[in-house]
Amino acid sequence: MKLKRSLKTAVAGLATAALATAGLIGPAEAATRSTVVIVTSNIFTSLNPSQPDTNVTINGDISYVQSMGFIYYDNNRNLKKNNVLGSYKIVSNDSKGLKVQYTINKGRVWSDGTPIDGVDLLLSHVLSSSKYSKDAKLGDPAAGDVAPAFDSLGYGGLYDENVVGTPVLSADKMSVTITYKKFLPDWEILGPGVSPVHTLVLMAEGKKKLGTAAENVAAKAKFLQYFEKKDTANLKKIGNVWSTVYDTKTINGSTNPLILVVNGAYMVDNAVADQSVTLKLNPKYNSGPKTNGIKTIVFRMLSDSTAASQALQNKEIDIYQGQATADAVAQLKAMQGVKVIGGVNACYEHIDVRVGDGPDEPDSYTGVFAGNGKKARDLRTAFLLSVPRQQIVDTLIKPINPSAKLVNSVFLLPGQEGYEQVTAKSGVSKYTAGTQASRTAKALQLVKQYYPTAGAGNTPVKIKLLWGTPSNARRAAEAALIKAEAAKAGFDVEATGNSAWGGALTSNKYDAAFFAWCPTSVSQTGTNANFKSDGANNFLGYKSDAMDAALARLEGKLSKSELISTIGVAEQLLIKDAVTLGIFQHPAVTAHNATLKNVKPAPLSPNLVWNFWEWKY
Repeated sequence: MKLKRSLKTAVAGLATAALATAGLIGPAEAATRSTVVIVTSNIFTSLNPSQPDTNVTINGDISYVQSMGFIYYDNNRNLKKNNVLGSYKIVSNDSKGLKVQYTINKGRVWSDGTPIDGVDLLLSHVLSSSKYSKDAKLGDPAAGDVAPAFDSLGYGGLYDENVVGTPVLSADKMSVTITYKKFLPDWEILGPGVSPVHTLVLMAEGKKKLGTAAENVAAKAKFLQYFEKKDTANLKKIGNVWSTVYDTKTINGSTNPLILVVNGAYMVDNAVADQSVTLKLNPKYNSGPKTNGIKTIVFRMLSDSTAASQALQNKEIDIYQGQATADAVAQLKAMQGVKVIGGVNACYEHIDVRVGDGPDEPDSYTGVFAGNGKKARDLRTAFLLSVPRQQIVDTLIKPINPSAKLVNSVFLLPGQEGYEQVTAKSGVSKYTAGTQASRTAKALQLVKQYYPTAGAGNTPVKIKLLWGTPSNARRAAEAALIKAEAAKAGFDVEATGNSAWGGALTSNKYDAAFFAWCPTSVSQTGTNANFKSDGANNFLGYKSDAMDAALARLEGKLSKSELISTIGVAEQLLIKDAVTLGIFQHPAVTAHNATLKNVKPAPLSPNLVWNFWEWKY
């Protein structure tokens, strides 16, 4: 429904008032043009996006502008090395395994002035090695009933499966050398990140203010000792800090400054819960490319696309990249002084059906889709048949991107090499054949085998569907379309939005969920964690020996034909077991103040802020 102009103006006025009240705009900053205000429809929840419950886009974007690692991707999917922070190289590659050395350049410092060195690379191993976690008595990440001391997404991945021993610190403590069982095609993206381990130690000791230079050096030395000795008691204290203290929506003068220590160009100055996050330049930044005159970046959370676009026209915000409607896109393109960049990004919507227990869930999943018996598989198939995927694309996406296509793979996207070959043989055609009416009729036939009275007027199969923030208009419309069509097949779908959906993905209270995967790298193994039996992103409790074997093959050196064939096998298993289906690739609509230069949306995540250092007015 289109809004009348008077109502649009009123809503935009509310947005303007909110921005001004939050202190996000002002005449002085507008005159100097050193502030970039970005509107996002997502809610910031944590400074640590590496946990299962906090791995959402806005948390990742804020983390990205605050932290610099060894690599990043440009807007053409090219991997780039950050030689300002340091360097890495293969030391040896033989029958004894693959050895890679990572070196920090001398003189790099954290925002509190503490030198960065190889010790700051060691936490990555703690966060990604299940063996280390078990040996140090920090918990078994694969156990599933209790989260380990470090509630990390890093466990269960390629690093975890292939790392040998622990990283070796050089004598000057500026380098670490990591050994893998074998050569890995994706070895460059497995490297360690830097972490201010001295702050974790200080917080574990109860400190609530920045340490002196001497205290920070001593704290880092303690971390190294804890790491080398696998000091369970002290590592558990640090794990509790890492897993809980960064989870906050509010940051102000009473916030412990230790959680704000970073090595990136910007550091959080303040955050207003569910409204905004403001970042200021890090005066000690020397870990990456130099910035171009932008002193402040503000992330403003605003779900109303009409209000956001009006605020852009009024020069109250500088970048808008929300889930725009067709009307909003048309409005953006008509604006003076606004540049609109379209296309698609790497994020793709998909729907998952729960099979078993989610990670770390204390209760077992006993819903109608549980297990891999015939009844459960048939009901999962029926539900997926009833999902009106093409209607969702036609109704919600094509008005924004007329060339949008239905996504029929969860490993490859339309246009990628091998996509047509894989989807032609995967069996996904049963979810595209005929019309939606005929597919829903087939779904009802399957349901009637177990619930003979099922039909449009009787919906005996009750399921709970998880999706995002209720104010997200596109997702709300998507949920409504699914609920309405599934009812015709005998499914009574409870589809209430959940603003805390990210933390509920593992919950056994939900039978299905739809959300987006946003790839952050180009790799053979990028999807492995979603479907491996012990994968960090396997929220739906899917376990398959055949799938584990197929994904293991993706970890080795493969020719293009072997790679496509292996992906094909994995896709066939997912279709046979009725686990998941793609829906659409997210339309990329970025609108920005035309005077702000070098905004270049990328196909990977982070999609928008990947080159923040190039931005300038």
